Amino acid sequence: MKNRPLVVFLLDAQRYCLSLPKVDRIVRVVEISPLPGAPEIVLGVINVRGQIIPVVDFRKRLGLGHRDVQLNDCLIIARTTRRLVALLVDAVWGVIERSEEELTRSDSILPDLKYIEGIAKLDDGLVFVHDLDRFLSLDEDRQLERAMAPAEPRSQG
Repeated sequence: MKNRPLVVFLLDAQRYCLSLPKVDRIVRVVEISPLPGAPEIVLGVINVRGQIIPVVDFRKRLGLGHRDVQLNDCLIIARTTRRLVALLVDAVWGVIERSEEELTRSDSILPDLKYIEGIAKLDDGLVFVHDLDRFLSLDEDRQLERAMAPAEPRSQG
């Protein structure tokens, strides 16, 4: 039976996770430049090795209270089907592996868990597995695309 690797991270001491294959890298927080016209959950953009990446406020998407960015925060650079995004999180807890039997699909619990793919069982509780492809609504994705257009380098031709 194949195990599924998951990256576990913290927001306000609560654990959440993403599928490891979606994660490109994890970096310490850097200066985030504002991005005019971006959706409300986008804090701005960062430059990672010459690539402009939008920073998504995971906390705001989940309806958690505002917290100022701190020097020990982390950015999880992850792939959606459309683009790389940086997710601002308090800390990265580690990588776990769970078999499919240890994962419960979200639609078997509640059909309208918008951003949740499933729930992983841990020895000391549960952790939500987030689906980044459903993280931005279609309208938010279009708005982000328009806001990012001037920030992306133009090819000379």
